[in-house]
This record gives sequence, C-alpha cells and structure tokens, in this order.
Amino acid sequence: MDLVIFDLDGTLIDSSADLAHSVNATRAHLGLPPMEHEKVYSYVGNGAPVLIRKALGPEYPDDVVAGALDYFLAYYREHMLDNTVLYPGVREVLDQFRGKGIAMAVLTNKPARFSVGIVDGLGLHEHFRHVYGGNSFEQKKPHPVGIETLRAELGASREDTLMVGDSAVDVQTARNARVTACGVTWGFQPETFAEHPPDFLVDTPRELAERVIGHG
Repeated sequence: MDLVIFDLDGTLIDSSADLAHSVNATRAHLGLPPMEHEKVYSYVGNGAPVLIRKALGPEYPDDVVAGALDYFLAYYREHMLDNTVLYPGVREVLDQFRGKGIAMAVLTNKPARFSVGIVDGLGLHEHFRHVYGGNSFEQKKPHPVGIETLRAELGASREDTLMVGDSAVDVQTARNARVTACGVTWGFQPETFAEHPPDFLVDTPRELAERVIGHG
C-alpha cells in the first residue's frame, strides 16, 4: 500500500472516556441523568451533531439540540485529552509505516480542529500528511470525497490505498471510494461489521503491519 488512511476514534485512539464524560456533562447541563458509557460509544462515528441528537433523544427540538451541541463542543475541547490515549501498539506501527515511506492520513467525522489538536497532543503530527475532519468537506464519511481528495493530493491509486476503521461507516466510505477496507476489532463498533464486512479484519495493530508491509 502507498497510502493508509485511518479513522481516529476507536481506531488510533481510545477516546471513549472523554467522549462519554463530555456527553454526560452536556446531559447534566440540561438536567438529564447520565447515560451509560457503552450507549455513548454506540453513537460515535457519524459526527458530533448525530452523537448529541442521539444522546438527547428525538423529543428535543432542534434549537435545544443546537445549544447542547455548542455546550458539548466547548466542554470536549477543554477535556479531549484528559484520558484519551493511543491504543497499545499503534505508535509502533505508525513508526514502521513512516519508516517504510508509506503515506498516512487521518479521515474522521470528528471536527477537524479537535482531530488536529488530539493528533498534535499525542505527538503524532509528523506521521500524517493530512488530518481531515467531518467539517473539512461538504460531506462527511461515508461520502468518498475525503478519500478521493487524499488520493489526488498524495498521488495514490485506488489499488494501493487502504482505509482502516472500527465501524461500518469506514467500510462504506472505502466501498464508495472503491478502495480496500480494513476493520479493526478493538474499537467502538466492531459489531457493525456483520452488516458491512471489510475486506479483512485485524485484532491488533501488529497484524495490520503484517498485512501492509509483511513480516520483514
């Protein structure tokens, strides 16, 4: 592979605690009880507006949801690196890919400023040619515009481009862009692969490295 594109939450980083705490801070702001963390995780992947809409429920009007989204984004901005860490083995694999000259990028539905802030905060900014978020283009994943843009910018063919993610959204994005999809089983929503299976699954970052660059 010449280009490996990574999802962020649930793929490179375990941001589960900070996302859940921020959602529950938002619910508390509205006088609502906390939500189970596992439920919050199941809502992650389609961007912050969808996350907050699902976390509040359909009975809340759009103006209340919009205010809650503003509160969530402000709170999360302050707390997005409180507990967020790379998954074990991720840094080593990124170092390997970088050493092999493989171009890497991040394509997430998280807002771009948060994504860049987290990548920088975890000391990974030199690994990625680009970090694109949910507001970097007119359409979010699973629309293929992010992958198509990265391919054009980095000169990668469809055959030599890999999308790596933890949910069906990432698989659908890869399918829409006609590139190879890899699913990781350690993320937030591996159960969604049942309906949208990737081309291959990996259980550890090391397995990903073996699939991309071999054992040597």
